[in-house]
Amino acid sequence: MNRLTPLLLGGALAAAACLHAADPIKVGEYASLTGKEAAWGQTSHKGTLLAIEEINAAGGVLGRPLELLTEDNQSKQGESATGVKKLITRDRVVAILGEVASIRTLEAAPVIQNAHVPMIAPGAVNAKITEVGDYIFRVCFIDSFQGVVLAKFARETLHARRVAVLTSANSAYSVSLGKVFRERFVADGGEIAAEQKYNEGDKDFRAQLTAIKAAKPDALIVPGYFTEAALICAQARQLGLTLPIFGGDGWDDPALIAIGGAAVEGTHFCTHYSPDNPSREVQEFNQRYRARWGEAPGAYAALGYDSVLVLADALKRAGTTDPKPLRDALAATKNFPAVTGNITIDEKRNASKSAVILTVKNGQYQFVTSVAP
Repeated sequence: MNRLTPLLLGGALAAAACLHAADPIKVGEYASLTGKEAAWGQTSHKGTLLAIEEINAAGGVLGRPLELLTEDNQSKQGESATGVKKLITRDRVVAILGEVASIRTLEAAPVIQNAHVPMIAPGAVNAKITEVGDYIFRVCFIDSFQGVVLAKFARETLHARRVAVLTSANSAYSVSLGKVFRERFVADGGEIAAEQKYNEGDKDFRAQLTAIKAAKPDALIVPGYFTEAALICAQARQLGLTLPIFGGDGWDDPALIAIGGAAVEGTHFCTHYSPDNPSREVQEFNQRYRARWGEAPGAYAALGYDSVLVLADALKRAGTTDPKPLRDALAATKNFPAVTGNITIDEKRNASKSAVILTVKNGQYQFVTSVAP
């Protein structure tokens, strides 16, 4: 496992000396810093680290600095469980942040729940994650809400009556989001024109797209991740499919445009955050993130940032790092003013918050609309 050296900032020299003299509050993080989904993990980690630095510069939490200890799961199955075991047994962290991918979060969550350590997932949206137990939380919306948003978008904005669904069969995220979309779209009077499947890592989708083209749908939803989504868009256009193509937050990465190029122009996806939001909180976060990392923040950077803010707020309200009071404080989070919108943790430990729809225009993401829960 790769270990990232914690970076702690102080304020004035005297205050910093006092802060760093105190025992740090150890916070664990597991993320895909290398491997297939490294772009997500690195982006989320940058947001997480920025929040840690800012909190420490402001005096820490409970008079102590936060220390971030990160385990890289390399985007591989099995590594998340191993990483969180190290964070819990070796490092004695008081809470764990992660992951963005649902499949790896589902792998780690039972280990964390059994240890009674609070966990906050920044961007894992599969509904089953918080069902693992009462120590498992998230700061993102869940598949059921995202699926409803996309079904409504397909009907009301795309004016689609018949939609084809192309799902990744070995992705818990894709299967869950596709299922919710399909059920809601049909319940509201729509028709599923065709259903096709692929596997993560596939590069040739022409057979599935040819079958979809024959079904003559009004639109195509690809509830998968950005790498395959970009290739699917490119091959769809090559086959003469000019219909609208859209997806979920798994598309939200600059690599979608880098890989897909002109083929993803005009596509849409649902996600958690838009840097075009004119709110003061968003614009100030954009500035700080750019100053720190030299790039614009994406949704997972903002969610990583928010996961730390929500944890710090709960620590303050709990007044202790003990797991049970901290868990209870997290569960009591109401209308917390985060960068990705006000967050309320519901009775199932999911975040009740808004979603946004973005489109690709002139090679850039552009805000379309916001949908409240």
